[in-house]
Amino acid sequence: MRIEQIDLRVVRLPLVRPFQTSSSRKAHLDHILVRVVAGGLVGWGECASPSDPYYCPETTETCWHILHDFLGPLVLGREWSTIDELVSLYRLVKGNAFARAGLEMACWDALARAQDKPLWSLLGATRGEVLSGVSLGIEPRVELLLDQIARYMQEGYRRIKLKIAPGSDVAVVRAVRARFPEIPLQVDANSAYTLDDMATLKALDDFGLILIEQPLAHDDIIDHARLQAVLKTPICLDESIHSADDARKALDVGACRVINIKVSRLGGLREARRVHDLCLDRKVSVWCGGMHEFGIGRAANVAIAALPGFTLPGDISGSDKYYAEDIVNPPILAQSGAITVFEGPGLGVEPIEERIQSRTLRAATLVA
Repeated sequence: MRIEQIDLRVVRLPLVRPFQTSSSRKAHLDHILVRVVAGGLVGWGECASPSDPYYCPETTETCWHILHDFLGPLVLGREWSTIDELVSLYRLVKGNAFARAGLEMACWDALARAQDKPLWSLLGATRGEVLSGVSLGIEPRVELLLDQIARYMQEGYRRIKLKIAPGSDVAVVRAVRARFPEIPLQVDANSAYTLDDMATLKALDDFGLILIEQPLAHDDIIDHARLQAVLKTPICLDESIHSADDARKALDVGACRVINIKVSRLGGLREARRVHDLCLDRKVSVWCGGMHEFGIGRAANVAIAALPGFTLPGDISGSDKYYAEDIVNPPILAQSGAITVFEGPGLGVEPIEERIQSRTLRAATLVA
């Protein structure tokens, strides 16, 4: 295949409800959509980077720069027939995983369409549906959080994830457990703690959590190993894992017992599958994390999460939880806490270009 054209668009969608983590609060999201024309076929990808550098070093602006000035020029007009060959074209680009993931996703979509296969099939997935959980942000009053949990459990979601931060942790989890003693529950700190907070983190052992996600620094493995050694609850690493090699090292030193496989953080579906395969071989639980993707990135998450090792419910909620109006058809919705994989070619969803156009803040076209 030869990429003849790349279209980049920064698209803004308002959130149904503002989302608060330990590091930021968002009322809308700006993601970069990547549209490639290759061999006469169109493929779509999504660069779901945050706009600020509080989750990771990348931002929407840095991703635009890397896509527009480096990744795009490196692949335009070049021949490739596999994703491995595609990735080799930009092998000199270090880091910048979110930017790389957006371009790679679009090429996976085009490649699957060229073979008239669903993306999940091209990835080697076998499951017909993926289990869905929800991620809930920090709320000013715990009653608001309890009401949300009740609503989403009634809708059939398979687990609840709570964002936590110093001052909004043990007491909040205790209140949730008092109201919902049996629900599958996990927490996510987004790197908000240090080993000085050991007593607080050990107190979370009392609540029967599935896991504690990324409690310590975003680039740490060693301190997480020290923490895991004294916790009964499994630690799950997210921000610390950027490759299959990172995952191997973390497992080798006992830094975690679960890994969050997030396509954007890993630089694309190719590396996400490599992490999955490593964990499956080692019998380590994985689940699919998310970045509040629009429908394009969400469809890619559904495809990768259909691989057999994804045994825990992921963050692939129905798009209606986040957006009043998404940008793809059919909409991605959870029924009884599960999302059925798409049978159409490629991502299995079709972008609504008029809607994308109306939400576009910035656009550029690169031509071979």
